[in-house]
Amino acid sequence: MRLSGEPVDPVALQAGRGEPTGRLGRASAWLARLLGPMSGPGGIRLHTIATMRWIAVIGQLFTVLFVHFSLGIELPLVPMLPAILLSGLLNLALVVSFRAAARLGEWPATALFAYDVVQLCYLLALSGGLHNPFAVLLLLPVAMAAATLGVVPTVSITLLAVAGAALLAILPQGLPFKGGPLVLPGLYLLAAWTAIGLAAILVAMFTWSIAEEARRHAAALAATQLALAREQKLSALGGQAAAAAHLLGSPLGTIAVIAKELVRGLPEDSPFAEEVRELQAQAVRCREILETLGRRPLDATDARFARAPMGALLQTIAEEFARPGVELEVRVEPEEGGVEPELVLPPALRHALANFIDNAWRHAESRVEIVVRPGRQRLTIEILDDGPGFPPELLEWVGEPYVTTRRGEGGLGLGIFIANTLLARSGAVVHFDNRTKGARVTVVWPLAELERAQEERDG
Repeated sequence: MRLSGEPVDPVALQAGRGEPTGRLGRASAWLARLLGPMSGPGGIRLHTIATMRWIAVIGQLFTVLFVHFSLGIELPLVPMLPAILLSGLLNLALVVSFRAAARLGEWPATALFAYDVVQLCYLLALSGGLHNPFAVLLLLPVAMAAATLGVVPTVSITLLAVAGAALLAILPQGLPFKGGPLVLPGLYLLAAWTAIGLAAILVAMFTWSIAEEARRHAAALAATQLALAREQKLSALGGQAAAAAHLLGSPLGTIAVIAKELVRGLPEDSPFAEEVRELQAQAVRCREILETLGRRPLDATDARFARAPMGALLQTIAEEFARPGVELEVRVEPEEGGVEPELVLPPALRHALANFIDNAWRHAESRVEIVVRPGRQRLTIEILDDGPGFPPELLEWVGEPYVTTRRGEGGLGLGIFIANTLLARSGAVVHFDNRTKGARVTVVWPLAELERAQEERDG
């Protein structure tokens, strides 16, 4: 176990087996450094590709030796066996360099499949070319590439296999056989090349389409599981909020009573009078917030939830959090063909937008801007401030629960998470980023989702 700050060898870290030693260790280290930067969480598992390559190496070696020694058909063993041995050493180096659970990136896997095609073409060229019935094995690297890689690598491997088959078709040699080489007519070789080429293309297309459909289903399942996890977290937070409202009622009541008595008992010229009055006001505010947790949602007759232009609604929300010394500007900038919608903001969406605006007020130095951009197909809202912005190391995690920069101020990192989840329920997409000066929160609603939400509320 490393407890100091000494650097970690990336090869040892990737392999999980310590420092490599010996010639094979040094070769595997070089291979790990070559492929390591290109490996990642996606791609094909090393265990899968290594197993398939071991089967290919053992099958090639058995076939060559069986044909040469058992069937009595002479094969050029001197140039063929080193090619098979090289594939075995390369596979062994892969196994030694990486953990079995590691995954090779797309282009390293493409390079390995390309090597397999070239190596197989080399062995076929020494044993009859397309006269050899084992030429059909050129379809295997194509099928594996189509099942695990993207469009461009799959097309590259397919074209390489077709080109290799074409080269084998024009080589002037026959199939090694008893009594002399077996030479088939040129028309047969052309037909064999055509069949292998068409089979490679069809196998690649069919396998890739099935694999792509499976990848899309897997991505949809992952997105659904993520959404369910976020909903479960939000539901858990709702239960915690109800429990907190119940448990905090009595302590806050006691604080309010004590603060009230302190206000009465302190003289007006006391240096603590202002602080005690602020303490009393904050205690009252806490009681009001807790009361809203158990209150039924307000209906559309409440003035705060009347139908109004989006800009006016945001202006009203923002003014509730105004801070002295910070200027507020709300402006509407319609895109071509866009019209500012008049909406009724439900309490959930009102709370979500209020959270983002409150954060902007808290961190702004002198200015907060809210820009409404209605378009033909979507409504975009930007909330901008001129503060320090989001910390770069936390930017990609903004919106996750318990991620906050206000630990010392009592922040739990739940406000943005709740707001983000509530907006996602309404069909909105939220994006967080930094400007040259300050932070920016962008909320984008498809107009169809907004209209559907309004119809559900009105209907």
